[in-house]
Amino acid sequence: QVQLVESGGGQVQAGGSLRLSCAASGRTFSDQGMGWFRQAPGKKREFVAGISWSGSSTLYADSAKGRFTISRDNAKNMVYLQMNTLKPEDTAVYYCAAALMLVASRQASDYGSWGQGTQVTVSS
Repeated sequence: QVQLVESGGGQVQAGGSLRLSCAASGRTFSDQGMGWFRQAPGKKREFVAGISWSGSSTLYADSAKGRFTISRDNAKNMVYLQMNTLKPEDTAVYYCAAALMLVASRQASDYGSWGQGTQVTVSS
Protein backbone atom coordinates (compact mmCIF):
# COMPACT_ATOMS: atom_id res chain seq x y z
CA GLN A 1 0.00 0.00 0.00
CA VAL A 2 1.24 3.46 -0.79
CA GLN A 3 1.70 6.08 1.93
CA LEU A 4 0.73 9.65 1.09
CA VAL A 5 1.77 12.92 2.74
CA GLU A 6 0.29 16.25 1.70
CA SER A 7 1.90 19.65 2.11
CA GLY A 8 1.51 23.19 0.86
CA GLY A 9 -1.67 24.20 2.60
CA GLY A 10 -2.04 27.50 4.38
CA GLN A 11 -3.98 30.71 4.62
CA VAL A 12 -4.43 32.95 1.61
CA GLN A 13 -6.66 35.83 0.62
CA ALA A 14 -9.38 35.43 -1.97
CA GLY A 15 -7.94 35.61 -5.47
CA GLY A 16 -4.63 34.15 -4.35
CA SER A 17 -2.93 30.89 -5.23
CA LEU A 18 -1.58 27.82 -3.48
CA ARG A 19 0.20 24.72 -4.71
CA LEU A 20 -0.49 21.51 -2.83
CA SER A 21 1.97 18.64 -3.02
CA CYS A 22 1.50 14.97 -2.27
CA ALA A 23 4.51 12.73 -1.69
CA ALA A 24 4.02 8.99 -2.18
CA SER A 25 6.13 6.23 -0.68
CA GLY A 26 5.98 2.56 0.16
CA ARG A 27 5.31 1.22 -3.31
CA THR A 28 5.37 2.54 -6.80
CA PHE A 29 2.35 4.64 -7.51
CA SER A 30 3.02 5.09 -11.20
CA ASP A 31 0.41 2.40 -11.94
CA GLN A 32 -2.33 4.16 -9.99
CA GLY A 33 -4.66 6.99 -10.72
CA MET A 34 -4.47 9.77 -8.15
CA GLY A 35 -6.98 12.22 -6.83
CA TRP A 36 -7.50 15.24 -4.63
CA PHE A 37 -10.55 15.50 -2.40
CA ARG A 38 -11.58 18.11 0.13
CA GLN A 39 -13.79 18.32 3.18
CA ALA A 40 -15.13 21.51 4.68
CA PRO A 41 -16.48 21.68 8.25
CA GLY A 42 -19.91 20.10 8.44
CA LYS A 43 -19.79 18.90 4.85
CA LYS A 44 -19.13 15.60 3.14
CA ARG A 45 -15.79 14.88 1.50
CA GLU A 46 -15.95 15.87 -2.16
CA PHE A 47 -13.92 15.16 -5.24
CA VAL A 48 -11.77 18.01 -6.56
CA ALA A 49 -9.48 16.62 -9.27
CA GLY A 50 -8.01 13.36 -10.53
CA ILE A 51 -5.26 12.21 -12.87
CA SER A 52 -4.55 8.92 -14.61
CA TRP A 53 -1.41 6.86 -14.02
CA SER A 54 0.37 8.42 -17.00
CA GLY A 55 -0.92 11.93 -16.51
CA SER A 56 -2.59 11.89 -19.91
CA SER A 57 -6.11 12.08 -18.54
CA THR A 58 -7.52 14.41 -15.91
CA LEU A 59 -10.87 14.95 -14.21
CA TYR A 60 -12.13 18.05 -12.41
CA ALA A 61 -15.10 18.94 -10.31
CA ASP A 62 -17.12 21.77 -11.81
CA SER A 63 -15.99 23.99 -8.94
CA ALA A 64 -12.35 23.40 -9.87
CA LYS A 65 -12.49 23.68 -13.65
CA GLY A 66 -10.52 26.59 -15.01
CA ARG A 67 -8.95 27.40 -11.64
CA PHE A 68 -7.21 24.22 -10.46
CA THR A 69 -4.67 22.05 -12.26
CA ILE A 70 -3.65 18.56 -11.20
CA SER A 71 -0.32 17.12 -12.32
CA ARG A 72 2.06 14.34 -11.38
CA ASP A 73 5.74 13.49 -11.61
CA ASN A 74 6.13 9.71 -11.46
CA ALA A 75 9.92 9.95 -11.35
CA LYS A 76 9.62 11.89 -8.08
CA ASN A 77 6.54 10.05 -6.75
CA MET A 78 4.73 13.37 -6.49
CA VAL A 79 1.27 14.69 -7.28
CA TYR A 80 0.41 18.38 -7.30
CA LEU A 81 -2.66 20.56 -7.21
CA GLN A 82 -2.15 24.12 -8.41
CA MET A 83 -5.01 26.26 -7.14
CA ASN A 84 -5.53 29.72 -8.58
CA THR A 85 -8.17 32.40 -8.05
CA LEU A 86 -9.06 30.90 -4.71
CA LYS A 87 -12.41 31.65 -3.12
CA PRO A 88 -13.57 31.49 0.50
CA GLU A 89 -15.69 28.47 -0.42
CA ASP A 90 -12.48 26.59 -1.26
CA THR A 91 -11.68 26.53 2.45
CA ALA A 92 -11.35 22.90 3.49
CA VAL A 93 -8.97 20.13 4.42
CA TYR A 94 -7.51 18.77 1.19
CA TYR A 95 -6.68 15.08 0.88
CA CYS A 96 -4.52 13.23 -1.61
CA ALA A 97 -5.65 9.72 -2.52
CA ALA A 98 -4.36 6.79 -4.57
CA ALA A 99 -6.89 5.01 -6.75
CA LEU A 100 -7.39 1.26 -6.93
CA MET A 101 -6.98 1.44 -10.70
CA LEU A 102 -5.02 3.11 -13.48
CA VAL A 103 -7.40 5.97 -14.05
CA ALA A 104 -8.86 8.57 -11.73
CA SER A 105 -12.39 8.46 -10.40
CA ARG A 106 -14.82 10.92 -8.82
CA GLN A 107 -15.85 8.32 -6.25
CA ALA A 108 -14.03 8.20 -2.93
CA SER A 109 -14.74 4.47 -2.71
CA ASP A 110 -12.42 3.92 -5.71
CA TYR A 111 -9.42 5.08 -3.68
CA GLY A 112 -7.54 2.77 -1.34
CA SER A 113 -4.93 5.02 0.25
CA TRP A 114 -5.37 8.47 1.76
CA GLY A 115 -3.10 11.10 3.20
CA GLN A 116 -3.71 12.88 6.48
CA GLY A 117 -4.83 16.10 4.80
CA THR A 118 -3.62 19.68 4.62
CA GLN A 119 -5.69 22.71 5.65
CA VAL A 120 -6.47 25.42 3.11
CA THR A 121 -8.09 28.59 4.41
CA VAL A 122 -9.19 31.36 2.04
CA SER A 123 -10.19 34.65 3.60
CA SER A 124 -12.39 37.24 1.94
